[in-house]
Amino acid sequence: MDRRLFLLMTLAGTASPPPGPDMVGAPPLAIEPPAPARSGDPQFDSWARDFVDRAIRDGWPADVLRREFAGLTPEPRVLELDGRQPEFSKPVSDYIRGAVSADRVAEGRRRQAELTWLPRVEARFGVPGEVLISIWAMESRFGAIQGDFDVLRALATLAASGRRRDWAESEILAVIRIIATRQASRGQLRGSWAGAMGQTQFEPDAYLADAVSLDGEGPPDIWSSPKDALASAANLLAKAGWIAGEHPQREVILPAGFDYGLTEGPTPPPAGWGFLGVQTANGAGWSGADEDAEMTLILPSGAGGPAFLVTPNHFVIRKYNNSTAYALAVGLLADQIAGAPPLRAPWPHETPLSTDDRIGAQQDLTRLGFDTGAPDGVIGGKTRHALQAWQKARSLPADGYLSIEMVQRLRAETNPPPAAVPAT
Repeated sequence: MDRRLFLLMTLAGTASPPPGPDMVGAPPLAIEPPAPARSGDPQFDSWARDFVDRAIRDGWPADVLRREFAGLTPEPRVLELDGRQPEFSKPVSDYIRGAVSADRVAEGRRRQAELTWLPRVEARFGVPGEVLISIWAMESRFGAIQGDFDVLRALATLAASGRRRDWAESEILAVIRIIATRQASRGQLRGSWAGAMGQTQFEPDAYLADAVSLDGEGPPDIWSSPKDALASAANLLAKAGWIAGEHPQREVILPAGFDYGLTEGPTPPPAGWGFLGVQTANGAGWSGADEDAEMTLILPSGAGGPAFLVTPNHFVIRKYNNSTAYALAVGLLADQIAGAPPLRAPWPHETPLSTDDRIGAQQDLTRLGFDTGAPDGVIGGKTRHALQAWQKARSLPADGYLSIEMVQRLRAETNPPPAAVPAT
């Protein structure tokens, strides 16, 4: 492929442009392979043939599609993992304790000291090295665990099963683009059962949009090059709106009588929270970037655990992985790697909630007039706000935290014990 064309495609971002003649980066086959052979799974075979036909009609390279789909079969392990819903959800406190361990902090500091090129990444993208190292640790244990699934096969299995088909098919087209433009070979495209690849676990579409080669020598190698993997993560965060100098979160102390209903609500700057009596846990002031930031109060373990003011950078991390616990773990691990003191408030010991507990609480709230949407067991913003409204109506601390006590209170309110029958 012409190098100038490759550079233009790389600079422009190749995740969204429509296919065309420029897609054919790999040499055409001497003999065009037939349509995908039957795998023995009727549902998978029907989907594969239909998908390849549709993609070819849309202008994607027929030779690459037919070659990569030839002999493709579903991956049973993907279906097993996709259908395996944990019976109990891990409390945030347990998640953070595991993520921000002493061993991981020590390893992160050692890596930061060794990576002589890391300051170049920080200077180019404005993202602190300790944040990138934290993501590296969280995503692949510093590159040690990247996943061994054939990404195309895994995504095809998900698409054929009907689970998030539109997303899986768009990621498959990104795989085809990567292969056709010779940015990586099929053999390189190994990753998780859900298609995330490399040391910083990029989905194929994100690889095309955000992966970079720090030295500019060929396509980005997020599999074997920590330099490219961390630079790519930095580029993703920078493009998502990372603000240089702004901390993702700060632990704070709430005053007596504080209105917990402000959790995940208004977003004043630190001065506004200070007016309400909220202070930093370590007594330190705010950085210049922090002083102007919109701050959101979160109580990940409820009123009995640590409190944090989170900045827009916290939500940028959530664009990498849309989880409050994940973003908080990345930020706290980064703080520890940078030498910050431990949290002042200890994490409580929480009782894990079962799927039935979570779905039951959502159903109970909705029955009581506090809409949580479709009960799915995922305690997201809508459920937390519904719980806050119920707690406030019952004169409880409105922290929006679903503890086992709240589950039991809701259950008792919607399913009161039968009245005793008077003796005759």
